[in-house]
Amino acid sequence: MTTATLTGTDVRERDAVLRQLDWDPEVDASAIGVAARNGVVTLTGFVDTYAGKLAAERAAKRVHGVKAVANDIEVRLKHDRTDADIAADAARALTLRDTVPDRIQATVHHGNITLTGRVRWLYQKRAAATAVKYIRGARGIFNHIDVQAEAAGKDLRKRIVGALHRNADVDARHIDVVIDKGTATLTGTVGSWLQREAAEEAVTHSPGVHAVDNRILVVPQSRTWHEDVDEIC
Repeated sequence: MTTATLTGTDVRERDAVLRQLDWDPEVDASAIGVAARNGVVTLTGFVDTYAGKLAAERAAKRVHGVKAVANDIEVRLKHDRTDADIAADAARALTLRDTVPDRIQATVHHGNITLTGRVRWLYQKRAAATAVKYIRGARGIFNHIDVQAEAAGKDLRKRIVGALHRNADVDARHIDVVIDKGTATLTGTVGSWLQREAAEEAVTHSPGVHAVDNRILVVPQSRTWHEDVDEIC
C-alpha cells in the first residue's frame, strides 16, 4: 500500500489507531506500525510479549470505524526462556485458574504453547488460553482443547437469543443465531468490535455449544473525526 492510495478517512483512522496504541498502558507502541484501508487495520512491527501483541490488537479494535484487524506483529523476546521454564509456568497457571479442569495439558515448542485435553464448556477452553497468555517468554498459543458439550434442549437457540438481548454490552437487534450440531453461527451487524466480541463471549457460556462461528459484520455508525482533543471540549 502506498500513501497515494490512501483516502482521507484511511489516514485519519490510521492516526487514530496510532494514538490509541500510544494511549494504552498495556502496549509498547514504539516498534509497531499501522496501516489502514477501508476499515481494515494491519498491525506490523514487534513487541516483547505475546500478551502485548494481543493488547495491541484489542486497542486497535476499540477505535471507531475499524471493521477488521490483521495482527502481523512479531514477538521478539528481550530475554529468551527455555521451553521447560515456560511449560512449568503454564502448568502452574492452569492449576491456579479454577475455571480450567485438571485434565488440560500444555506442551511448549520454541516458545509456542499448545493446549490439549477435553472440557464440557466452550468458555473453559477460552479460559485455558487466557490463563497462559501472560506467561513471560510465550510467543504464541495453539488451543487444541476439545469441547465435548452435553446435548442441550431444543430451545437452545431461544435461550441464546435471550442471553444476547439481556447483555448490556450487545445490541442484539440485528444479530441472528443458527445452531447446527453444537456449532453456533452468528450473523448480522453490530456497531463496534467490542459488541461483536461481547456477543461471541456470551454464546461461549451456553450449554451444548462446542464452537462459535462468528460472522457478525462491524458496521460503524457515521461519526465526525476529531483531529484535536480541543475540538471535543
